[in-house]
Amino acid sequence: MVGIGTVLNSIAIICAGFVGHYTNKLFREEQQDALTKTCGISVMFIAIAGAMQGMLSIDGGVLVSGKSMLVVLCLAVGTIIGEIIGIEKRVEKFGEWLKNKTGNSGDKQFVNAFVTASLTVCIGAMAIVGAIQDGILGDYSTLAVKSVLDFIIIAVMTSSLGKGCAFSAIPVFVFEGIITLLARLLSPIMTDLAIAYLSLIGSILIFCVGLNLLWNKMIRVANMLPAVLIAVLMAYFS
Repeated sequence: MVGIGTVLNSIAIICAGFVGHYTNKLFREEQQDALTKTCGISVMFIAIAGAMQGMLSIDGGVLVSGKSMLVVLCLAVGTIIGEIIGIEKRVEKFGEWLKNKTGNSGDKQFVNAFVTASLTVCIGAMAIVGAIQDGILGDYSTLAVKSVLDFIIIAVMTSSLGKGCAFSAIPVFVFEGIITLLARLLSPIMTDLAIAYLSLIGSILIFCVGLNLLWNKMIRVANMLPAVLIAVLMAYFS
């Protein structure tokens, strides 16, 4: 049945939110802070692995790097577009609305937790490729693997940042659901090269999320999201 992967991923995030919420009570404030920074470091290394996979290659037995101009161009143009549109403010505004509607108006960390977790689990090739596979073939195996990874990440994030992380299930459900429904239209666009570029830029954005976890939100990562679309477009000019 088409769409099982999206539902599975969303349920995994919600369950992780419950686990993280109740384990949160076991930690003191300084322990929660340490856990947040540990989560940030983990996210950064996951992102570094993805980025290096896209930038490094072996040529004649020698390790060489590339795609530097691609990275600079995508991030620069994407960030300018995102800043003009004001994506970060719009996401935060939705987070504020969610906070009030769900009775969490007293949770000062809710919006930050929601935005940080949403960016972490939505950005990346697995969400797009998995949703396309689910939509065309009914194969949700990629999203099933992503569900396990997201469960671990969101459980840890929720225990340190708060229950706003669990509500990242909403953008995941909408994002993956739309891609699943439009899979036949998107499949020809998402060539192997486009996916590789998307994965590279997505990994760099996730690295920025890790930086924010370590140093209390220095970068407006949501405003950099158009860089992912620029990366896909660049695949057709390479």
